[in-house]
Amino acid sequence: MAPVARRWTALRDFDATLVAPGTLCGVDEVGRGPLAGPVVAAAVILHPDATLEGLGDSKQLSHQQREALFPRICQQSLALGIAWIDPGTIDQINILRAALLAMERAIARLRQAPALVLVDGNQRLPRYRGPQQSVIKGDSQSAAIAAAAIIAKVLRDRYMTTLDLRHPAYGFAGHKGYYAPQQIDALRTLGPSPHHRASFQPRVLREPAFPF
Repeated sequence: MAPVARRWTALRDFDATLVAPGTLCGVDEVGRGPLAGPVVAAAVILHPDATLEGLGDSKQLSHQQREALFPRICQQSLALGIAWIDPGTIDQINILRAALLAMERAIARLRQAPALVLVDGNQRLPRYRGPQQSVIKGDSQSAAIAAAAIIAKVLRDRYMTTLDLRHPAYGFAGHKGYYAPQQIDALRTLGPSPHHRASFQPRVLREPAFPF
């Protein structure tokens, strides 16, 4: 069996040991660390007959691999929920609460109630009242979480690329809002755009222009 097939089988089998296929939701978020842009969360219930060879930890996949998997995940899902938390809200409630809120909202937007929600990481969702289980490094263990992570990552990356057209000086298309010299230089010379997180700026702007 090829490595990608073995990986898919392991991810699928992990989920199948927990509840019946087609009733498990994986949820993950993308965008805790960036200086700009939203936090995006996705909740996914995969079809029992889903076959997604190539699925894996979104951070270990290339842009092209994630883009190729995106439509396949959409086609092979029973339900998808997406939620975005904007920078202004992140500044108001802090990034951890924003990430948890995004995942809760994504689950609420599913068209069917899951029997169990798997949450990537070590945090439980404080306002979700259904059965849930946190899974550390879940996107390398659970097919549903891995699928959710890819959906969230692709959507956020696409959004940051569109922002680059409106604010090219910050280089959003390249770094997607994460720490990068071009963005730090632009913040120092131009100040923040409407899409930057104000609560993240003071610490960054006190650091040297090229800390690495």
